Order: sequence, then C-alpha cells, then structure tokens
Amino acid sequence: MPTPTLNAAVEARVISSLKEQRVEASQFFKKLNSGAKPGTETDRAAFIFSVRDALYASKICAYAQGMALIQAAGKEFNWSLNLGEISRIWKGGCIIRAQFLDRIKEAYARRGDLPNLLLDENFARWIIRTEPYWRSAILAGIAHGVPLPTMTASLAYFDSYRRDKLPQNLTQAQRDLFGAHTYQRIDQPNAPPIHSEWG
Repeated sequence: MPTPTLNAAVEARVISSLKEQRVEASQFFKKLNSGAKPGTETDRAAFIFSVRDALYASKICAYAQGMALIQAAGKEFNWSLNLGEISRIWKGGCIIRAQFLDRIKEAYARRGDLPNLLLDENFARWIIRTEPYWRSAILAGIAHGVPLPTMTASLAYFDSYRRDKLPQNLTQAQRDLFGAHTYQRIDQPNAPPIHSEWG
C-alpha cells in the first residue's frame, strides 16, 4: 500500500541526518543565489516554460537522490564505485539514454568526491535559475487540484537539502516532551544532550 505521507516523514528524518552536507549546501546556495522570487506568469507560453523548468529541476533532484543512494551503498558495502563511469555506462543502456547523463559524468569528473549533484556548481546554477518557475508550476498545480507528487517531493528535497537548520529540530523537542529522549541545543553543539521539563 502506498504511504506517501509516511514516506515523506521518513525522508525528512533521513535528510536531517545529513547535517554536514546541508550546512555546506546552505552556504553554497546562499553564495550562488541571485535573489530570484517565484514567478507570477499567467499566459500559456510562460506556463509551459514553467512546467518544463519544473520537470527539469525535479529530474536533477531525482538523479541527485539516486546517485547519493548508490554512493551510500558503496560506502556501506565497501564497493569501489566511480559514479561518473556509472552514468556513462547507463547512457549505453536500453532505458536511460539521456544527454543528461553526460552532465552527471562531467560533474563527477570535476569533483570525484562530490557528495550530491546539487553541490555541483553547474547543476546548482541551473536550479537557482529555474527555481522561481519550478515553484510557480507547483503552485498552479496545487491551486487547480492537480497532484504533482514527484515535483513537490523534489522541491521539498531541494528545500531541505540546502538548509542548515530544519523543522526536525522541533521534532527533537517533541520527542523529549513525550518520552524524555533528550535533545541537543543548537546554541551549545558541544554540550551533552539534555532533557527539559516542558510543562
């Protein structure tokens, strides 16, 4: 049985564990961001452009997640993986013959230890340029009741990945309130976890 809400909760917890990468991504995107705001285009041509950009940005996030998953499996099982070479091999396959794979190969050629495709400057600049249109297309879908599960999940992944602090910090406090699980104060990162009397 599909459980998209539960899956989203699990994914939120997983991405919250990537603190070092999220801090790096937060600084990286702040440096690159042009300060663009969500678009408000309403004409047909502009909307088609927005949907195209939303699809491409979502595709970047999907590949970023997939490559990060392969990378994590490689570490877990001591596999010696060359992610650039894997993307080159995929291009010769029967399903994923996309020029997009060349860009992935180039990203890993630029930085062999790249922890996530979103931290490649070329992919990051493309996402920053398209972000307003991506948000605009998703907002239009939400306003008209059109389900866009992969686009919205990709945007949530991007928004989570590039934040050094997440709402999961509040979840830690809630867990401490309900089960005395303790929490780490963000203003005292080297102090031991504490428990508070919340009531």
